[in-house]
Amino acid sequence: MRCVPGGVFSMGSERFYPEEAPVRQVRVETFWIDETPVTNDQFGRFVAETGHVTLAEIAPDPADYPGLLPELAQAGSLVFEKTEGPVSLTDVTQWWLFLFGADWRHPTGPESAIEGIGDHPVVHIAYADALAYAIWAGKDLPTEAEWEFAARGGLENADYAWGNELAPGRAVLANYWQGDFPHANSLLDGWERTSPVRHYPANGYGLHDMIGNVWEWTRDWWMLHGEAPRQGCCIPANPRGGGEAGSRDPAAPDFSTGRKVLKGGSHLCAESYCQRYRPAARHPQPIDTSTSHVGFRCVIRGHSLPA
Repeated sequence: MRCVPGGVFSMGSERFYPEEAPVRQVRVETFWIDETPVTNDQFGRFVAETGHVTLAEIAPDPADYPGLLPELAQAGSLVFEKTEGPVSLTDVTQWWLFLFGADWRHPTGPESAIEGIGDHPVVHIAYADALAYAIWAGKDLPTEAEWEFAARGGLENADYAWGNELAPGRAVLANYWQGDFPHANSLLDGWERTSPVRHYPANGYGLHDMIGNVWEWTRDWWMLHGEAPRQGCCIPANPRGGGEAGSRDPAAPDFSTGRKVLKGGSHLCAESYCQRYRPAARHPQPIDTSTSHVGFRCVIRGHSLPA
């Protein structure tokens, strides 16, 4: 883990997506954060010791999902599949498939395995799985403010974890999609999906993969930040998201699942589609949903690590 000294920073952005605004002053206290996302090897040790079964390995109860056909009530998870050509970017079902048998041990479907990628981020992790690991490790999941402060690496108002240019000198500094999403990935970074957690340079706090590779869970329930606070207001200390009820998707009133904030973007973020490979970027994720591009890392709050 690396120690991130507390301080005040400008959280959010007004240069990309509306849910990141407004830019506001936020204070966080000193904390420690994992240098990398939790890997397949690390998660495997947790499962071996505790017997934990992830949500993706449990068949859903049709009673919890109105309209779910009984034959579809099987364990599985969402897996990205490239399309054969250009498609409408407003229809995510063109590239996301729910595959029976996909889980953290089988990241691209039941015939796949994690042998040889033990140092890649674990994926197909729902919120409860990430929290269970954190508790087992004597840690916690970061708040959105902690995560963003750490991702910025000490830089103020920079778009990326290293500055304001995505690929300075044409250098690829994170695992993201190069080319036309979702069908043409030029693989300038060499990776079709996830990459080893220390493959790219660390940021100013010595942290790897704070942007790109996999999205990461935070503790906060999703909410929009609304209007900027009035001038003269106290700077909020490590502000938290709203409540579970307010985090639910208003476009899906039949479902009561709360949504947590994901941070950092993933290997599927692209200049042509989703420019969320940035510290300020954020995304609402239902807590009962796992995918092939979502993982997590943990924190310990305070100046000193426990003995």
